Order: sequence, then C-alpha cells, then structure tokens
Amino acid sequence: MPAHIGIIMDGNGRWARKRALPRSAGHSAGAKAFKEIARYANRIGLRYLTVYAFSTENWKRPPEEVANIMNILRDYLKNTESFKEENIQVRFVGDIGVLDQDIIDLILKAESDSKNATGLQLNIALNYGGRDEILHAVKGLMREAKEGKAEPDQLDETMFSNRLYTYGQPDPDLIIRPSGEYRLSNFMIWQSAYAEFWFSDILWPDFKPKHLDEAIAAYQSRDRRYGGV
Repeated sequence: MPAHIGIIMDGNGRWARKRALPRSAGHSAGAKAFKEIARYANRIGLRYLTVYAFSTENWKRPPEEVANIMNILRDYLKNTESFKEENIQVRFVGDIGVLDQDIIDLILKAESDSKNATGLQLNIALNYGGRDEILHAVKGLMREAKEGKAEPDQLDETMFSNRLYTYGQPDPDLIIRPSGEYRLSNFMIWQSAYAEFWFSDILWPDFKPKHLDEAIAAYQSRDRRYGGV
C-alpha cells in the first residue's frame, strides 16, 4: 500500500462540455468525486492523500469560473463535519493568504476542528504551484540565513523539505492523473522526484474507487529501485 498518493483532479470542464453543460456543472461533479475518493481512501487505510484543487495558474481562467470554484469551496468548507466524524484530518497546502477572508477563516476552522483525527491526512492543494512552493521555501531559508539562524553549507534535502508545505509528511509514492494528460502541471515538483505515475483517460468526475484500486494495483506491480539495481 502506498503511504502517500497525489491526485491531479483534471477534466471537469471537458466532462461538462461532453454533456452540453456549463463548466460549473463539471466542477460540481468533480467536487462530488473528490469527496467519494477521499472517504474511500480513508476506508482502505491510506495515510496521506494530496489533491490538486486550484493552482496558482488557475487565476487566469474567466472570473465567473473562478468565482464558481470558490463558491464550491465555501460550500465544502461549511460541511467539513462529516470528515471530522470519519476521522479525516484536513490540511490545506498552498498560499491561502490571497483568498477572501471568509474562505481563510473557514479553512482555519476546518484544520483546527480535524487536527486530532488519526485516520487519513487529506491535503487540499489550494492556490498551489510546485515552483511557487519551492520559491517559498528558498525565501524562508534566505531569511533564516540573514538572521543568522541557518548556514548555507548546512542545507540538505531534509532541511529543504521541512520548509515545503508538506513538511512532516512522506513524499508521494504514487501520482494519479486522469483526463488523458501526461504531465505534472506544476504539482509537487520536488516531492514527486521518485514517485510512480498512473495516467488514465477517465475524466475526473467519472473517477471512482475502482479506478483508485486500479492505480494502486499498478503501483504495487512496479519495482522501485531509487537509482539502485
């Protein structure tokens, strides 16, 4: 069983277009798929799940689409009690400081309410970008060096990883991307250095627990050597 799985939730817009529906319908359907997969991941004993919900590049989308996504997020955050009851710990990774204050308040409440959960740790990557995360870590290290709290020659991978949004967690063993795309799209660039990848043509709103099982089975069939023989 992988300890940590990352999922790039992709294909909401195409799912809606195939059905002659507005893109907002695709995002709503994608939100339902996310909830189902998160609960299933918890039931099968996965320790960490990171989902790519909204990237730093997604602000380029039409304002009405961004507003719709944020409203779906609000609705989700207002109903996080079910995850707390299911023993799921929720954590947001990314630069949330630029979001509307009401969303920030809901995020902080969701994290606080679920902090003692011992089941799945669910990371929701929101206003997240892999390059932005690396820059965030570098800036932090530069500030520490300037203040005399860190020496450049002492920097190693562990020290750097501890400045990333996913500090304290293992790197993902498996990255899943549905929708027929074959790229990371700025998702967990540092952490995925030795991850296995599983790609599928399934659009995210159609992604079911059986597909997660398929991805895990494919992962389990692979030989991970980490540069060794």
